[in-house]
Parts: sequence; structure tokens; C-alpha cells
Amino acid sequence: MTMNINQARIIDPVLTEVTQGYRHPERIGHVLFPRVPVFARGGQIIEFGKESFRRYNTRRAPGTNTKRLEFGYQGKPFVLVQDALEGMVPQEHVSEAQNVPGIDLGTGAVTEVMDILTLALEIEQAELATNPANYGVDNKVTLSGTDQWSDPNSDPVKQVREYREIIRRRIGTRPNVMALSAVGFNALVEHPKIIERFKYTSSESITADMLARLFNLREVAVGEAVYMEDGSEAMKDVWDNVAVLAYVPEQVTSRRSPSFGYTYALEGHPMTEETYFERNAKSWIYPVTYERTPVLSGIDSGFLIQDLVAAS
Repeated sequence: MTMNINQARIIDPVLTEVTQGYRHPERIGHVLFPRVPVFARGGQIIEFGKESFRRYNTRRAPGTNTKRLEFGYQGKPFVLVQDALEGMVPQEHVSEAQNVPGIDLGTGAVTEVMDILTLALEIEQAELATNPANYGVDNKVTLSGTDQWSDPNSDPVKQVREYREIIRRRIGTRPNVMALSAVGFNALVEHPKIIERFKYTSSESITADMLARLFNLREVAVGEAVYMEDGSEAMKDVWDNVAVLAYVPEQVTSRRSPSFGYTYALEGHPMTEETYFERNAKSWIYPVTYERTPVLSGIDSGFLIQDLVAAS
């Protein structure tokens, strides 16, 4: 009997658990695009419109048929992409008393790989969430002049409240999370009107959690990640001068739950294959594979705020 490629692979269950539980403190894409498993490498995105957020009359009279409801609809196609990278532990790093690297060295190797793989995913998630072409005309705004959060005359709390109300009127549910660029966060914590709000309640520095409470959001996630393009030494922000308000369920059980977005990941991914020794490199090799793609499943529940601060 022939085996397919997944059956032929030998998985390291311990290190696969490490990769699946990995969470980098500077990655925020999962706030807008929580990971959910899929069982095929391609298919249709389950998308959600206003009807997924609407209240329905479920009352049934005796003898009448029970109403039926199917959440979501088959939307645009998706295809998973495969990222693969191998971590390496040189034999010289292994204790002479050991024949193979211990779990600490193996964990370090796959963690370094996941640092790189999740940065690539974070960039894709940010590009998807901050592309104005993905939003309807009423679901985005470009700030200018005294509306920009770098201007002391702006009123970020009032603005965010108005943007959340726009979404509530469109779909019946307010956004509950915000992905915020680092420059936007810096502008908010230094804004005189926000400082005034906390002056009598806290002597501490303003934090993302404090902003979340101020904006009536479950979470404000600050995008600190930076990267370099190939051939360049200049660092760029992954989340550049923008904020995204979105509705994302607090508990995600499947991709059938209405949400701004998801990261579709092949069941069992990311995974670490069995470690092997390469004689030429005199090193132990740790192969990690991650098949996934971020998708927009409920763009109507999102609001894009561009040009948060004035160009310096």
C-alpha cells in the first residue's frame, strides 16, 4: 500500500507541541486572525455578512416547522501556502555525555524557526488587514490635520466611539478588538486628552490594557514587529501608522463562528518532523512545516483608521 506525504512523515510530538503552543510577544496578527484548523489545502472561505450578526425570531408555534439557519456562506476560494524551514544544532553544542541534543536545545532550535515563520505570517496578516481596497467606503477613514492623534486638538476617544458605532449600525455588533501600530500607541499615551482621563485614577504609565478599557474594547494589541526587505538594511514597521477595529469572538471553536478574519491552518500544523543528523554539516536538523493562510471572513465587522499621526 502506498502512503501519502503526510502518512510518510514521522512527526516529533513533543516539539510539534512546542511549535503549536508558540506565541511571540510582538506578534498581534492572531488578535484579528485567530488560528482555526482546516482539513484540506484549498476550498472556499466561509464568509459572514450582516445576517450572521442579526437577532432572529426563534419562537415556534405548536405544529409549525422549526426555522433553520445556516451561518456563513461559501465565499472566495482559499489555498494554503506552505512555509518550511529547518533549525540546526551543531554537534559541538551537544554535551559529550549525550548522543543527541536534549529537549532544551531542540526547543531552542524550533523556537528560532517559529520566530521567522510567524514574522512572515504577521506581515501577511497586516497587509490583508490594512489594505484599504478590502474595505467598503463606510468602513474606513483617513485622518488629517487636527483629527490626527499626533495633534493635541484631536479626540481619539470620541473618534473610536464613533467608528465603533458605525459598525454597530451596519452589523448590529460593535468591534471588540483593536490592532494598533506602535506609532499610534505612542501618540495615544502622550495625548493630553487621554492623559487627562487617567490623571485622577492612575499614576502609572498608560498601557494597552488601559486604552482597551477606555475604548470599551476587549483588547488593544500593539504591533511592535519590524522587518527588513531583501537587499535592505532599513527596518520597517509591520503595522505602519494604522489601527484596525474589528469584531472577533473571544472563544473560537471553528471557522463557522462570525469573525473579521481567521488564519486557516492545516490540521496538525505547525508541525516538527523527526530530527535527523546531517554528516556534512555535523549538525542535528529540526524540520518545521507550517501550512496556513490568513483570510478575511467578515470584513463588514472591521474599520480601518489610516494616517494616525502626521508624517515627521
